[in-house]
This record gives sequence, structure tokens and C-alpha cells, in this order.
Amino acid sequence: MMCGGLGEAVDANEDVQKICDSVKPHAERKTGKTYDVFTAKNYKTQVVSGTNYFIKVHVGGDDHIHLRVYKKLPCNGGEVELSDVQGNKTHSDPIVHF
Repeated sequence: MMCGGLGEAVDANEDVQKICDSVKPHAERKTGKTYDVFTAKNYKTQVVSGTNYFIKVHVGGDDHIHLRVYKKLPCNGGEVELSDVQGNKTHSDPIVHF
């Protein structure tokens, strides 16, 4: 993958789930919903001055949302912040840059 390009979708792992868990309250605030289920399914990354994660999250039933989460470089603290959320997604919706 080249710097700035979006990588291929891969299955979510424990690290990506931890990122989702940390931004869940912010996603709920942005969407105005409360999620009993919040499970990362798969994701793509984009290397910038840090890493953007584009994550497909199962939120119950057939419903999914897509998160864009920015993770700062370790030299800048390594914190994560929710950049944006796309709602009304399904399991089959591809993850795209937004």
C-alpha cells in the first residue's frame, strides 16, 4: 500500500475492536443512538501522518455502521479519535473512503 492509499479490507482483530470500544460513546453521540451490540467486522487502513481506520461495525440485527477513526502516531501520543460515522449500512456494503 502506498502512503495515502486505502488498503484492502481485512477481518477485524482484537486491536481494532479496542479502537471501536474506545470511540463507541462518540459514535452513539453522533448518531443519536445507543448500541447494545458494537462488534468490529472488518476494516481498511489509510496511512497518513498517523493511520485512518475505516471500520465496519455490526450494531445489531442486520444493521451496521462505518466508522472513520484517526490514530495519531506514537510520537504524537497515539490517541484515537472518531472522525466520522456513516449509518444505515448492511453487511454487504463495501468500506469506502469517506
